[in-house]
Parts: sequence; structure tokens; C-alpha cells
Amino acid sequence: MKGFKIPKTTVERLPIYYRALLGMEKREIEVISSQDLGQRIGIPSAQVRKDLSYYGEFGRRGVGYEVPILRRHLQKILGLEKPWPMLIVGAGNLGRALINYQGFLRHGLEVKAVFDNDPRVIGTYIHNLKVENLEEMEEKIQQEGIKLGVIAVPAEAAQEVADRMVNSGIKGIWNFSPEHLHVPEDVNLRNEDLSVSLMALVYHLNYSIERSE
Repeated sequence: MKGFKIPKTTVERLPIYYRALLGMEKREIEVISSQDLGQRIGIPSAQVRKDLSYYGEFGRRGVGYEVPILRRHLQKILGLEKPWPMLIVGAGNLGRALINYQGFLRHGLEVKAVFDNDPRVIGTYIHNLKVENLEEMEEKIQQEGIKLGVIAVPAEAAQEVADRMVNSGIKGIWNFSPEHLHVPEDVNLRNEDLSVSLMALVYHLNYSIERSE
């Protein structure tokens, strides 16, 4: 695969496969075909086979994929076989919800610190995590070797927080603010604009209702 760029759409589907395989393991499903796997997640079987083939030959013709083995392969490909410490900036309602979300731990992600600049929340606790002063963020990043940062602050503060994260060594940012952030090319940025997603959903809902009337 050296020198070959894997399609972005394939990379985006890997977590979907991984999550599906985790569910199958819980239900003690040992073997699954590409057709069955595709049907479970709404992806054509040919696409499933093509996506996985970029990383190796994991299945057996006429048999399918061994669920635990394929899940472990994807876990390694996704980089989830080792723990990833992360921090959250913003201890408002969204930040609190993210801190309390237990799904992170199942994927090797651990929230190590939460920061805010509001004196009313600094020093309080959220799920056993003490809300620290934002001024201490850079030091914490260096001490813990944190590479993942989550931004859950208002739009007007988001770029400054992102800049401080990048300057302190953060290489992956999950942005929940509506602000369009600018980061260096070597920093991976994921925008999660909830309002845009909701408006898109309403648009499709409205369009489908109009067509049916």
C-alpha cells in the first residue's frame, strides 16, 4: 500500500464496520459474509469487500469473515489497540454530556482533563473530573502527552482555543463549535456542527412530506 492513497470514503466507513463487528461479537456471531455485513449497515457487499481489500485479505471465499479476527484487524488499523488520552475545553451542557459518555472508553479513548475559563465552574467536578482553569491547558497537554482535543466552546472562542491546542502539540481536534476553524495541514480536524446536521435532516423531512402531498 506504500505510495497508494486509500479513498477518504473508505476510511470513513472503517469505524462503521468496526462498530458493527463489536455488536456482532456481543451477540456471539462468529462468522459473517460480506453480503450480511453490508446489509446490516446499508453498504453493498461489493463495496465491503473492496474497502477491506485495501488493508489485506481477511475473509475466506465461500465462508466469509471471522468476526473476532476482523474486528481485531480493524481495531489495529484504526489505531484503537492502544489508549488515547484526550481533553475537552468547555464545561457547559455539551461538554458535560461528552464527559459523561461512556462509549469513549470502549474505544480506548479516555478523557484526561476538562478546562473552562468560567470561575463559576472551575474547581467543580464532572464525572470525577475536576474542571481546570483554561490557563493550565498547555501544561497539562505536555505532562500527559495528549494528542486529541475536543472543542465545546462558543464560536467566538473556538479559533483561539484551537490555536492554543495546536501550539501545545495537539494533532487531532474534534470541533463542536459552529466556527470554521483554521489549523495546519498536519493537524486532523473533524467538525461536528449539530445545527447544520439538524437543518439538513429537516430539509429532507420537509421535502419528502411535500412530495407525498
